Amino acid sequence: MRTPSIPPMITDLVQTAVIAFDGAEFTTLSSCDCCGGPVQGYDTRTKKFAVVIEKGLERVITVKIRRFRCRDCDRLCYADEPFYPDTRLGSIIIDLFLTLATTMPRSRAARVIEAMGIRVDRTTWRHYTGDLIPDIKTADVFGMRLPLSVLAIPGLVSAAGEGGRIGGAEALAACGFPSSYRASPDRGVAVQERKERDNENEEE
Repeated sequence: MRTPSIPPMITDLVQTAVIAFDGAEFTTLSSCDCCGGPVQGYDTRTKKFAVVIEKGLERVITVKIRRFRCRDCDRLCYADEPFYPDTRLGSIIIDLFLTLATTMPRSRAARVIEAMGIRVDRTTWRHYTGDLIPDIKTADVFGMRLPLSVLAIPGLVSAAGEGGRIGGAEALAACGFPSSYRASPDRGVAVQERKERDNENEEE
């Protein structure tokens, strides 16, 4: 199957945005996302954000997410993080896929992302229809529609200077988090179930 032709500048933008998250720390949570109760710090977990291909080799991009324990319901909650509920990919990767899928078939959108050097199991995309994800703001760049969340991150990298690391709060703002979607009361049970699954997988 023919590999999609992607303008090099777009590939550079996308890879810069994804790689910028490597090692980023997310440490803030105002209240329990299950019951709304007060929280206190518990520990920090490392989560996979994405996999990029650099010079033919895979590089796993990870982020650090602080966990909190709710003082009311005793549940463990993650800090505000750059992931949509019930997903295992960084939100900007999903934004990119869903944005591309508005202008091309989903199968081609998956191939375009792979051509950009982002490694994702293609069966993963079947689960991300966008039905439960907020509207994604976009812009046209060199004839390709891209999410603003992807376009905003390279600016943060430039502002951080050489060797600088983007801050969690700035990265979340660029991704549109925290959002009313993430904190909606009717998502509480699903969010907790997802986090319990994550914990089980990490322990394994």
